[in-house]
Amino acid sequence: MDTGPKIAQVAALIGDPARANMLSALMDGRTLTASELAYVSGVAPQTASGHLAKLSDAGLLGLEKRGRRRYFRLASPAVARVLEGLMVVAQEGPARQRNLWRGGETLRHARTCYDHMAGRIAVAIADRLVQQSFILLDEDGGQLTDAGRSFFDEVGVDLRLTSKRRVFCRPCLDWSERRPHLAGAVGAAILRHAFEHDWVEHVRDSRALVVTPAGVRELATAFGIRGAPPTDGRDGPVASLSRSRVTVIPVESASLGRR
Repeated sequence: MDTGPKIAQVAALIGDPARANMLSALMDGRTLTASELAYVSGVAPQTASGHLAKLSDAGLLGLEKRGRRRYFRLASPAVARVLEGLMVVAQEGPARQRNLWRGGETLRHARTCYDHMAGRIAVAIADRLVQQSFILLDEDGGQLTDAGRSFFDEVGVDLRLTSKRRVFCRPCLDWSERRPHLAGAVGAAILRHAFEHDWVEHVRDSRALVVTPAGVRELATAFGIRGAPPTDGRDGPVASLSRSRVTVIPVESASLGRR
């Protein structure tokens, strides 16, 4: 078997601190230039070019050319899953070796995980969908029920735009909350809907998402989630509101969808 050497090669590439920082910076699904990735990894542009070439040759990064500029992105959702899994494993080591969460409460409240949503809000959405039997989840994947399809139609989340070449629905263990949020095509559709309807906004130069006032209302109406106040992207007086526990309103008192 030759899988061992291949695993070792990929692991060695990811294990370099500079390359790990580059890959982490691309975990929000954006594309970044070599200069931007050099900055986030703390290395010189020439050194960054060497790292990017190695990551691209190994199939971990994809390249887009726009005029004279070259933009890098994670090659596929599979690469994002590997990185997220490594983050989880790193948190599960001996207590003395675990990294303390230093991402800030805004990042913990809501953030992107490649093309889907992570953090407290995303975990609460997954809880609601499972609680209502709209989605059936196990460790390996997820299935949308007939009731779930009707629910997404009522809320307006368009699942017809999902690619048939990728996993439709699966749990993704949230590395800050230690519980699953939704990934796959369904998770991507929820995040796309949230952006298109101004429920959330990107925080500049961060994976963090701001929950807008409209998002607070719609998350309560559509998914029965409360405790999701708007934040301004900083750990200040406004962002501190998100420190309260996100809860899912009991089924009997929640107004799901637009029925």
